[in-house]
Amino acid sequence: MDIDRVWLVTGAPSGFGYAVSRAVAAAGGRAVATARNPSRAQSLQELAADHPGRVLVTQLDVTDEEQARRVVAQTMKTFGRLDVVVNNAGYGIFGALEEIPDSEVRAIFETNVFGSLNVIRAALPVLREQKRGHIVQISSVAGVAAPAPGLGVYAATKFTVEGMNEGLAREVAHLGIDVTIVEPGMFGTNFVAALGITPVGNPDYAASVEAARERLTQLDPSAYGNPDQAAQQIIAAVESATPPLRLPLGLDAVDAIRAKLTSQLTALDEWETAVAFAR
Repeated sequence: MDIDRVWLVTGAPSGFGYAVSRAVAAAGGRAVATARNPSRAQSLQELAADHPGRVLVTQLDVTDEEQARRVVAQTMKTFGRLDVVVNNAGYGIFGALEEIPDSEVRAIFETNVFGSLNVIRAALPVLREQKRGHIVQISSVAGVAAPAPGLGVYAATKFTVEGMNEGLAREVAHLGIDVTIVEPGMFGTNFVAALGITPVGNPDYAASVEAARERLTQLDPSAYGNPDQAAQQIIAAVESATPPLRLPLGLDAVDAIRAKLTSQLTALDEWETAVAFAR
């Protein structure tokens, strides 16, 4: 790994954020590990203590646009450069589309979508001036194929950030800025345990949403992927001479994405003649 690079990681106390921050520090790099409540993030405090001068732990609520700009400025003041932005902060909710309260839908979009946008907008002036940089957007297999009933709203946020970052990649490629969208499947993070669940109220959703919730609670954690291995794959993508726009992680993600794209191509072939005739 290029140890001169400085990585800014949002949502760093756990999951992929922590795994990437720890991997960067362990390899001799420098990481700005952010959290909404850093004083409560014991994992980050220990990481900074283990790697003095190379891990900066700081506060960032990604929904606060001004705070995002301050963190970028703090990064530049501390390390003098910013090379990789890992947009990891986010969470999931579960429930029937019809039944999830509107306030919860708006809140998850505020964090997962507008939070990512805030961080990207804060970092781009620095990356443009440097004429180099890499934005890593943590999405999900759900950003390509909604994996189960009940995850429609969560998937909507991930579909949105995928489109946003794909468009961004086209806007900044000529400026020396790369974009990679990471699409993990099931990994050993606290995603499932932390899911905000709206109980099924209408019996019409018992066979779909409620059945999916029961399957989620019975998943075998031993089958989940290792976040530390995922972090190494993310670093490898950033280090690559030809970094990918999309990086699926985990066999379940690869299988689900392939099935979705194959289904789309089949439907495209099936309806191509009819659509052409309609034109």
